[in-house]
Amino acid sequence: MRNLIFVFFAFIFLTGCSTKKEILYFQDAEKLQNMQSVMEFEPVFEVNDILHIKVTSLNEEVSMPFQMSSGGRGTVGGGGGMQQNPALMGYMVDVNGDIQFPVLGKVAAAGKSRSELEEYLTKEIRRYVTDAVIAVRLLNFRVVVLGETGQSVVDVENERISVPELLATVGGITYDGKRDNILIIREVDGVKSIGRIDMTSADVFKNPFYYLKQNDIVYVEPTYRKVKSAGFITSWQGLVSIVTTAFSLIVLLSR
Repeated sequence: MRNLIFVFFAFIFLTGCSTKKEILYFQDAEKLQNMQSVMEFEPVFEVNDILHIKVTSLNEEVSMPFQMSSGGRGTVGGGGGMQQNPALMGYMVDVNGDIQFPVLGKVAAAGKSRSELEEYLTKEIRRYVTDAVIAVRLLNFRVVVLGETGQSVVDVENERISVPELLATVGGITYDGKRDNILIIREVDGVKSIGRIDMTSADVFKNPFYYLKQNDIVYVEPTYRKVKSAGFITSWQGLVSIVTTAFSLIVLLSR
């Protein structure tokens, strides 16, 4: 009986501890030595995205007709209305993938990256303003984070964020979260896809889901230990208490 109790407590102690493999990030970081970064990422605009487009020129009067703030010419929403929203000040990509732009009218935006849309607008606007400079920015780049990080909606200002950057923004993964199986849910052209990220491996930098897209959902799953804690016996201490009581009853009844 004494040996059985010793083995039981040893088992509880070993299974209740987290291992280095479960906790540490980038455990094979040696792989990063001389690794060349080949991942170029630029967001591609989608339906319902809100774009801020700024047109500048040495002659402000010439570029004025192309400005959103010029007498309500810029439209919020792709329906062609004249209503402005001061909080957004952006052009919404409509269900057809277009924006309504001053002077130019309907402009296809969905499926284009920022540089592609800037290049197109520069070419078209310079027919009217020879020195026009166009800057496009995505206003509604946000990512939803769920699970063992704390729930949060993160607004991304620079239109580019990686999974490690996102996790650092929300305070990291708790000890009760799986670092090797982070789920990412993504929607492109109305079709959902999923990816998995292993933050314990340096190979994360090669993962196609390393950089996040607007409206991605990132879910950090709980560990098996965390899932068990939500059950009837909420901790290993509770299990030890039950077993100890059972042993005491057995010893008492056997006398």
